[in-house]
Amino acid sequence: MELVLVRHAEPVRVAGGDRPADPSLTARGREQAARLAAWLAEEAVDHLVTSPLVRARETGAPVAAAIGLEPEIAAGVAEWDAGNHEYIPVEELRRLQDERWFAMIEGRWGANFGVDPVAYRNQVVAAVEDVIERFPAQRVVVVCHGGAINAYLGHVVGIERPLWFEPAYTSISRVAASRGGVRSIVSVNELAHLRTHAAPG
Repeated sequence: MELVLVRHAEPVRVAGGDRPADPSLTARGREQAARLAAWLAEEAVDHLVTSPLVRARETGAPVAAAIGLEPEIAAGVAEWDAGNHEYIPVEELRRLQDERWFAMIEGRWGANFGVDPVAYRNQVVAAVEDVIERFPAQRVVVVCHGGAINAYLGHVVGIERPLWFEPAYTSISRVAASRGGVRSIVSVNELAHLRTHAAPG
């Protein structure tokens, strides 16, 4: 079984508010999603899963249209900070050396964000393993988030840090999953579709 983990495309910035931020895609993000869809249309995809968050669903929509599949919504692969009232792109926090960036990468989620990183990883792993169990010998695309991809790939290779690499927008990471329980990372952060594949029409 091949698991294709895709980070959502570029979302808009949401600075503060009175409700959880759930941003949609920027114009560039929509272009990224279209290129992703054109690329995946050339693969034999058997099932499509997306996070319930808007940026993941909007990324998955053109993929669904291109491959002719209705996406399944899986709450277990939503981002760890889905309850936050703002969405500041991680690359902006890193560039500004914001304290929130250091708290994120160091795993200080409880004190700073009210989230248990171990519980989050367990949630993601359970959700992904459920997909693997239900679709043996098939190729499944899961459109989700950087934190979820870190969590699952970290689980596979035994890295405890909750955020240990930065998946790019619409990057593709592949995992081969055997019936016997072996999980092998095939690729990480594929981006060829953004450089070489034109979006349709």
